[in-house]
Amino acid sequence: MTIDVVTFGCRLNAFESEVIRRNADDAGLDDVVIVNTCAVTNEAVAQARQSIRKLKRERPSARIVVTGCAAQIEPTMFAQMPEVDRVIGNDDKMRGDTWRDARTAFAAVADFGIANEEKIAVADIMAVTEMAPHLVEGFQGGLPRAFVQVQNGCDHRCTFCIIPFGRGNSRSVPMGAVVDQVRVLVEAGHAEIVLTGVDLTSYGADLPGGPRLGGLIKRILRHVPEMRRLRISSIDSIEADRDLLDAVANEERLMPHLHLSLQSGDDMILKRMKRRHSRRDAIDFCAQVRRLRPDIAFGADIIAGFPTETDDMFARSLDLVADCDLTFLHVFPYSPRPGTPAVRMPPVAGEVIKDRAGQLRAAAGAALRRRLAADIGATRQVLIESATQGRTEHFVPVAIAGETPGAVRTRMISGHDGARLLV
Repeated sequence: MTIDVVTFGCRLNAFESEVIRRNADDAGLDDVVIVNTCAVTNEAVAQARQSIRKLKRERPSARIVVTGCAAQIEPTMFAQMPEVDRVIGNDDKMRGDTWRDARTAFAAVADFGIANEEKIAVADIMAVTEMAPHLVEGFQGGLPRAFVQVQNGCDHRCTFCIIPFGRGNSRSVPMGAVVDQVRVLVEAGHAEIVLTGVDLTSYGADLPGGPRLGGLIKRILRHVPEMRRLRISSIDSIEADRDLLDAVANEERLMPHLHLSLQSGDDMILKRMKRRHSRRDAIDFCAQVRRLRPDIAFGADIIAGFPTETDDMFARSLDLVADCDLTFLHVFPYSPRPGTPAVRMPPVAGEVIKDRAGQLRAAAGAALRRRLAADIGATRQVLIESATQGRTEHFVPVAIAGETPGAVRTRMISGHDGARLLV
């Protein structure tokens, strides 16, 4: 059987694609391409649509199934595409019966001339209140890094963000199920585990006893002693709990790298975004964590050109790269998403947004080069990702050759090429 899953977007989608692959295989589907979409920007949706058209040209006999955040938010748009045979919602995609229903539907249709509404299997995501644990035995291709879903959805409503409408409200995987999943992946040979979620630091609020992310991390480290490296994906620093900070300070197997959802460095823009932290909160958090673990590396998401952003407001975002000593930057030119409050705010001109995004990316490049230079002469534990690249504990890329993917090697850093460390 041929089942291909094309994954766009976040690490959460990467985990979910493995569940989808297993469920589609168990359902007996054949000659199917599943596109797991992202909706974080208009560009992400456009890329998914382009990919669908290309996939159909390359594999005209294949059934095309579209799922993920963009499919949840705009199912009719995808159903109207002649290349698409079925549209499946974000919660529905994780259920085995959804894929058995898809097989039944395909078998009942002799051609693709079904009504668009009959293609859609998308339930109300806001009605979903629990997460059923899913056990993934490994990631296709034997990737050295594996992702574990511990949380989904978001209870916050940032004015620029459409994702809660694709993911629903916050819900968590019970701690025991998370530990079991991590153990299975470690036993399968994955050297590094990454905990993922939409709003990771809200973990546990819906579970009995209200556990927190820090407690989950400590439990994983305690119950899976053979795990070599644990990493956490993007967090909201204002929600960081005491156990999380304690783990960062004292647990060597928790990697010294945090990616922060900052979005802006200006207090007025943060208020208009409906964020819950201030500029000072962000700077103080980074300083606090650096005192606890001096070698920590920070990444951050920053939006360029949010509505009403002036030159002075943008300058404060640009200054945040230095003020927080950020090494990695994900720069998002503001993308208006229908259905979000920010769409109604006075926009920034497109050419200005483009210029500001360019300035942020230039600052990010300079920050990375500073980090690369600072690592010269240091000894690092490098996870070999592929035949040509690895990553240090701090997620800094390393150019390598002749190594076995999946191994963790001790290497002395001899230099850098402006983008990666050299050994």
